[in-house]
Amino acid sequence: MEKNQRFTITSALPYTNGPIHIGHLAGAYLPADIYARYKRLCENDVAFICGSDEHGVAISIKAKQEGSSVKSIIDKYHNLIKDTFQEFGISFDNYSRTSNAIHHETSKQFFRKLDQDNCFEIKNTQQLYDENEEQFLADRFIEGECPKCGFEKAYGDQCENCGASLSPDDLINPKSKLSGSKPVLKETKHWYLPLGNYEDFLNKWIIEGKKGIWKPNVYGQVKSWIDQGLESRAISRDLDWGIPIPRDDAKGKVMYVWFDAPIGYISSTKEWAKRESKNWEDYWKKSDTKLIHFIGKDNIVFHCIIFPSILEAHGEFILPENVPANEFLNLEGRKISTSNNWAIWLHEYLNDFKDMQDSLRYTLTVNSPESKDNDFTWKDFQSRNNNELVAILGNYINRVFILTEKYFNNVVPKYEEIDSNQIIKIYDYVSLISSSLDKFKFRDAVNHLIDLARTGNKYLADKEPWKLYKENNIKEVEQILYISLETCALISILSEPFIPNSAKKIRDIMDINLVNWTRLKSTNQIIQPGHKIKKSNLIFRKIEDDEIENQLRKLNSNIKG
Repeated sequence: MEKNQRFTITSALPYTNGPIHIGHLAGAYLPADIYARYKRLCENDVAFICGSDEHGVAISIKAKQEGSSVKSIIDKYHNLIKDTFQEFGISFDNYSRTSNAIHHETSKQFFRKLDQDNCFEIKNTQQLYDENEEQFLADRFIEGECPKCGFEKAYGDQCENCGASLSPDDLINPKSKLSGSKPVLKETKHWYLPLGNYEDFLNKWIIEGKKGIWKPNVYGQVKSWIDQGLESRAISRDLDWGIPIPRDDAKGKVMYVWFDAPIGYISSTKEWAKRESKNWEDYWKKSDTKLIHFIGKDNIVFHCIIFPSILEAHGEFILPENVPANEFLNLEGRKISTSNNWAIWLHEYLNDFKDMQDSLRYTLTVNSPESKDNDFTWKDFQSRNNNELVAILGNYINRVFILTEKYFNNVVPKYEEIDSNQIIKIYDYVSLISSSLDKFKFRDAVNHLIDLARTGNKYLADKEPWKLYKENNIKEVEQILYISLETCALISILSEPFIPNSAKKIRDIMDINLVNWTRLKSTNQIIQPGHKIKKSNLIFRKIEDDEIENQLRKLNSNIKG
């Protein structure tokens, strides 16, 4: 459990070409939020940074599909995504957008610095061109068969089926997504980042320096890329939407979205620092700052190879301490597909399960795709909620509160002698949960939380205070109920990163404040005898079968393919 450290924590910038779904939440935002909340509770200096990615071809495609302007698309989805994050308690310190002037200027500064230092190659190449639409086709405007897996709707930069990174000329039978016609090759000029120049740096920094530190799935993917040899990557595009390349001979060229989007972390930090009267450079240039990127596995190459190479080329910025990327979350045994509407949209979940954000947060955490792809099912969601949150955690807390009301009129009882063994046992969970979170093992951490409730439940069952009360052994009952209330108070603190709304409900009933984890010691109890708690309410509610059946019908009726 680190204290007095400085952390810059980022989540991948979501594209504003549509709403976000459970796969996004499970991959990059929920684990980052849990980690940021935890680090704040350990008295660290945390900047949790994100923002909407509002450039790139995906936005232009959406605007064309909806017959709308790019501006109206990015405004619509930026607001929807930002509101959704707030509803789910994702505690960003700043949520910006890449259309802001501060981001444009920061990105241009990066380009100018690298251009001035001769970090780019300029090449004239043959690129695919749509003669019907009279424009060059950016990667996402091209669709064809993936040469790796045979998927027929792979994009020009990536196959969403197998995750392979591609270039447009890799595709078999490519066609334009604008007109459906077969594109032709036409000469154009672009700026390239020669990644091969950074292989020695990447080998020393990652292959030698991060082995056994980074997650095996992340390290393995990066090593595979580097072992194959890195090629130059274009950082400019022929588009009418994006950040213009700041050169007189680059008319009509904009920055490739994967050049400017990660710089969005820096521009968003600048925005936050100005508002909070902080120095943004402390969070990006000081060697004692720990930079952590939370992403999905499809973004590993950009955050572990391309963006670090850009930072290294610039020369003034720190490199990520860790990139704990998750694998993919599937849905009911199938890959989530936004184009086929095979997804659970978070804004719709909020309407269907009002005030139950924590039930989804919990299920996605305990079922997180940390090291391999995992599957979300509605039945499992119901089971996790009913059998764990309701039957274990909620039931334990409710039992303790009811017994306190019944025997002591909602006043925390005094005790003559504390049960030190039980106090030590429950406080062992502080280090168990902390250790798991420090290792980015969020599933283990939340399972320890449930085990703490099980430990409390077993203590009650073994001690049977209801029998002792009938036998007039009041002193023993006082001790047992005090220990049990202390356990509830501890749960209300340790559950804060995972289920913050429910944690606050427990603390509100107990009328206690959130306590920093550095104060959580067996010799330093949270509650004191004589403290008055409020009348209890149920923390969680059961999910009925018909609610789940409705969701399954909705999912299957909406699918497009």
